[in-house]
Amino acid sequence: MDHKTLLKKIKLSIQLMELHDENPFKIRSYQSALISLERGDQDIMVLSESELASIQGVGKSMVEAIQQLKETDTFPFLEELLAKTPEGILEILQIKGLGPKKVKTLWEQLGITSTHELMEACQAGKVAKIKGFGEKTQDTIIQNLEFVASNAGKWLYADIEEIIGQLEKTLHVLAPQAELAVVGDFSRNMEIITEAEFLIGSDEMAGIKANIKAMETIEWILLESGPRTLRGKLKEIDLRVSIHFCAKADFLWKKLSLIASPLHLESLVDDKETIAQKLQKKDYSSENEFFSINKLQIIPVEMREGYGEVELAKENKIPELLTDKDLKGILHNHSTYSDGKHTLRQMAEYCKELGYEYLGISDHSKTAFYAGGLTEDQILKQHQEIDLLNKELAPFRIFKSIESDILSDGKLDYSDEVLASFDFIVASVHSILNMDIKRATSRLITAIENPYTTILGHPTGRLLLRRQGYPIDHKAIIDACAQHNVVIEINANPWRLDLDWRYVRYAMEQGVMLSINPDAHAMEGYADMRYGVLVGRKGGLTKDMTLNAKSGEELAVYFDSRLKKVKVK
Repeated sequence: MDHKTLLKKIKLSIQLMELHDENPFKIRSYQSALISLERGDQDIMVLSESELASIQGVGKSMVEAIQQLKETDTFPFLEELLAKTPEGILEILQIKGLGPKKVKTLWEQLGITSTHELMEACQAGKVAKIKGFGEKTQDTIIQNLEFVASNAGKWLYADIEEIIGQLEKTLHVLAPQAELAVVGDFSRNMEIITEAEFLIGSDEMAGIKANIKAMETIEWILLESGPRTLRGKLKEIDLRVSIHFCAKADFLWKKLSLIASPLHLESLVDDKETIAQKLQKKDYSSENEFFSINKLQIIPVEMREGYGEVELAKENKIPELLTDKDLKGILHNHSTYSDGKHTLRQMAEYCKELGYEYLGISDHSKTAFYAGGLTEDQILKQHQEIDLLNKELAPFRIFKSIESDILSDGKLDYSDEVLASFDFIVASVHSILNMDIKRATSRLITAIENPYTTILGHPTGRLLLRRQGYPIDHKAIIDACAQHNVVIEINANPWRLDLDWRYVRYAMEQGVMLSINPDAHAMEGYADMRYGVLVGRKGGLTKDMTLNAKSGEELAVYFDSRLKKVKVK
């Protein structure tokens, strides 16, 4: 049990209370407590009973529930709710757009207690006939069910990173004399992982295989395995595992083959042979020598995707890629002024403590009322606090920003006078995500054309494995950003990683800068910057084309000159 898991258990109990029509006052008390706990900046796991009781909205029953969760991973009332809830209902509650009340209606009126039954009812048109649903809701449910089904067994890189690292350590222990490498999609830092793949090179395979087969954490699927590969699945989570074996003499070429994507392997090196065919010659003794004898610039592992990197390597045009150390500041972050967990001061002091030169605070704008979006009066108050903190924390600097909602017609949700009071504007879409590609693209281009738009935030609004992004013409958006000198965000939150890395090179070719932004709603969110760097590197992102690789002084000049041009117009 940890802080996040504990909060998830409380959220689940609230959902189940609503599902079972529990006392509304009790539901509200749980909701109030949850809001306070989420807004707090302390780890619940280390708080004493008295410290918990001193938190506004946290009553005696909630304190007892939290203490029991810490000790037993559950509490009696939650167990009581779970006992009268079919297991399949818990899965249905995870479907986007279906809250407890609608799930209850489906359960009571159609007897639906599983996602399979829900899909069948939708396909038969039964759901549309229920009051409060209709054809549109039914179609949305089908789309969301299909989306969930298509993502079964898939994991975010960030969520699976530690587990794959642990597996690698275990394999080192089980095969201490063998050569070992992580291969497959994870080795290339892909944003979504479907399989943990490893390569083991040894001339004494029998003992190693026996040790690995005895691993209690993996259920081996022998029917899918063979003499050179063991395939299985982790018992605790839905993740496939493949372990490839080879002789030590074959380890290098096998590793280079298994690290690369199929498209990379199919890429032509010359008129006659592909990367795969060149690898099979085994006429090299190191990775660097392979590239050298084939007259190729060394291609970074994360770029071996088959997106033109071999052609670039032929012409020696692969640039020096961005690194974590190149980033000088953190832009697009939230504080308690809107829906952040930590105060402006806390966000700034921690950013400075991490060694950065500056912070961009981009709290939500007034249209995002659900996220505590800032009114004009609140903006003035925040700017006054920023001015005071900048004097105190100098030379560290807080840049004044806002994440301005892009309205349905593409306009931003403040007057030009208010927009002009910020150092920079992040323009983002948060609502009406069901437009077709023509309308969605036009909407973004209108926002890009606004002279106050500095950065286009998370362009598609996608949430990986949770929600598809809205359809846009990426090249048209990038071309518009090039025309209007607008930076595009690579939102570094592992759920977003948006702009997609596949469009980074095109953006740079058009002269569009990128900004690695964590969209942090808490101090710990700064750590997500590394995931933005990982996917930026996949697209070939360089320091020179990264906005927040500029020093604090350089960025201040950049923002000032941009605002002066707007005012001159």
